[in-house]
Amino acid sequence: MDTPPSAPYDLLGVGIGPFNLSLAALADGAAGLRTLFCEARPEFRWHHGMLVDGARMQVPFLADLVSLVDPTSPWSFLNYLREQGRLFPFYFAERFQLPRREYDHYCRWAAERLPGCRFSTEVTALHWSGGLFRAELTDTGTGERTVAHARNVVLGVGTRPVRPEAFAALDGHPAVWHCTDYLERRHTLDGARDITVVGSGQSGAEVFLDLLRRRGEDGTRLRWLTRTRALAPMEYSKLGLEHFTPDYTRYFHGLPGAVRDALVPAQWQLHKAASAETLAEIHDHLYERTIGRPVGDAAVEITPGTAVTDARPGPCGGFELRCRHVDSGAEHVVRTDAVVLATGHRAAPPAALEPLAALIDWDEAGRYRVDLDHRVATLPELTGGLYVQNAELHTHGVGTPDLGLGAHRAAVILNAVARRTVHRLPGRTAWTTFAPPAGSPAPAAPPATGLPRPQEWIRAAAASR
Repeated sequence: MDTPPSAPYDLLGVGIGPFNLSLAALADGAAGLRTLFCEARPEFRWHHGMLVDGARMQVPFLADLVSLVDPTSPWSFLNYLREQGRLFPFYFAERFQLPRREYDHYCRWAAERLPGCRFSTEVTALHWSGGLFRAELTDTGTGERTVAHARNVVLGVGTRPVRPEAFAALDGHPAVWHCTDYLERRHTLDGARDITVVGSGQSGAEVFLDLLRRRGEDGTRLRWLTRTRALAPMEYSKLGLEHFTPDYTRYFHGLPGAVRDALVPAQWQLHKAASAETLAEIHDHLYERTIGRPVGDAAVEITPGTAVTDARPGPCGGFELRCRHVDSGAEHVVRTDAVVLATGHRAAPPAALEPLAALIDWDEAGRYRVDLDHRVATLPELTGGLYVQNAELHTHGVGTPDLGLGAHRAAVILNAVARRTVHRLPGRTAWTTFAPPAGSPAPAAPPATGLPRPQEWIRAAAASR
């Protein structure tokens, strides 16, 4: 359906993942606000390839779409349980972290009922014209094209899988793929007798654990290679978790850009490590598996501190992975039949943004400049609000991809778009004081961090489309 310029939406959302779904839920019922959220896929899907049996969320259930902003909302997880008739089973389960499959089902429950969510609708291009955003929409089922206009746009298109450059020669090979597709492609590993998982985060740990359970006794050699020097668990102390509060976000945003760029990789244990529970399950499984046998009989290799520098087809089949030991610099070759890449995800500008690219005030590394309200800096002639969700790690810190801050960020954006307090937000949220006392000398800028030049970033983003 066309939305004529005389009746623009107040907010158009591009993509419906958990973060834009949170925004849609918090906007529902807000007086005087017209919103539309578009998703190219026919239904809500959240990390569908990683919904393995037993996998749990790394955040408490209160990190749902709305509760940390409005626990009385009908879109809360507790109300979902009530609608499903599962309140008592949840109560007796006494688990703060949900099964990942249940979180996905909860989000689908909300997405199917929220009136502002439209699936099978791709935003193919965004233009700025006549003081409004003009969005070209395509029905992905019928191919029908329509147009919608909006005063503000929020990009919530999610992130895309990262394939390390070392594996460029194996792009498209059916036995080398990213864990995003794990459940759909797991069966392709059935004939492999040597399987290598690359990546030390939660996804890598879950894939490795699932393979241990499924292939533990059939003689298959399982290998886990990680570039990080240790399989350290995710920081989960109560005070450590205060890095995922609005207080820390505000502190981080106020730091010089060079300091922020140095901090994010140094804080990997806050947002990229595996949970202590998953690591413990791996150890428990290996312990049980080797009862009555030497440790070396497990047909398992866990090798941290090892970077894959090149990957090629092997001369006799399979693959050869050239590896370098991070501490010693020693090099060796690993031969394997299949590789699962648990190498993370990266935000990239959506293709729909191309017509607006010249109106965006990119930073020196070709990234968005984002203010505290999550609004992207643009040239003066673009007066509408362009907002981003989960594309501002470099400006807002490690809490950016965390579901626990999703509702708060959505409320901040909604308040900014409405130019009034739609949702009241708390002042101080952490016991920790992150900033130095007022009047302290500013920190010296750290050395350069090797960020890509703007043209390299933009080229990479375009290639990923």
